[in-house]
Amino acid sequence: MAKKIVRVNTGKEDTSRTEGTWKPTEESKARAKKIRIFAIIAFVLAIGAEVAAIFVLKKTPINMTWLIVWIIVALIFSITGSVLWKKANRLDPASKKDKFRFFVQNQLGAIIAMIAFLPLVILIFMNKDMTGKQKGIAGGIAAVALVVAGLVGADFNPPSVEEYTEQTKRVEDLTGKNYVYWTKSGKSYHLYSDCGYINGKRTTEIFEGTVAEARELKNITDLCDRCARQAERAKEIEAEDVTNLLNQEATETNSNE
Repeated sequence: MAKKIVRVNTGKEDTSRTEGTWKPTEESKARAKKIRIFAIIAFVLAIGAEVAAIFVLKKTPINMTWLIVWIIVALIFSITGSVLWKKANRLDPASKKDKFRFFVQNQLGAIIAMIAFLPLVILIFMNKDMTGKQKGIAGGIAAVALVVAGLVGADFNPPSVEEYTEQTKRVEDLTGKNYVYWTKSGKSYHLYSDCGYINGKRTTEIFEGTVAEARELKNITDLCDRCARQAERAKEIEAEDVTNLLNQEATETNSNE
């Protein structure tokens, strides 16, 4: 049974064929810029919370409650900034040609996590005014925060201009347009809305949009193998039909002569 198809309607992408290197639209760039501003604010607040935690460490007796509170606040802002930053990168990705910028732009969340928590962890374990138990509790929480913020901030599958170009071209070569389908829980985008992988019993609705929109909204980067094979077969059949038609016309022309 066919499912309800929902157009994502972001209004940013053109579904016609893309010529040359993929480029984000002006609207995408503007949205990415706004999101990055909020992400930077969150990163600054995370570092500010770290500074507040360091001030707590310098006062004796050390208030463990406030120290833990500031560590948690720093973690919340660090995670928030990382999530926003990644979203902005999917809207306006960097190019792999500039390796330094590509690394920094995609791993900034992890870098901020190191800045926000590593010095704090070191200062806690080096603090002479804390008992072993206090160091274990506060240092353990700060270390866990460092790991969590680092994992959230790191991008293990960073987007790039080159990747968007390649993926978009692949879809356009197979179907003639930049248009795909996906589901909320799916890990691949599809070329056909009736593909069995997205028309299962558990699927309630199917989303449709461009390759870039699938990446932006659900971070989906893989093309469905079944859809790809079906599209390739359809192209082969179409080519065979054209060849047969040309042969038929040639035969009729020769017979008329």
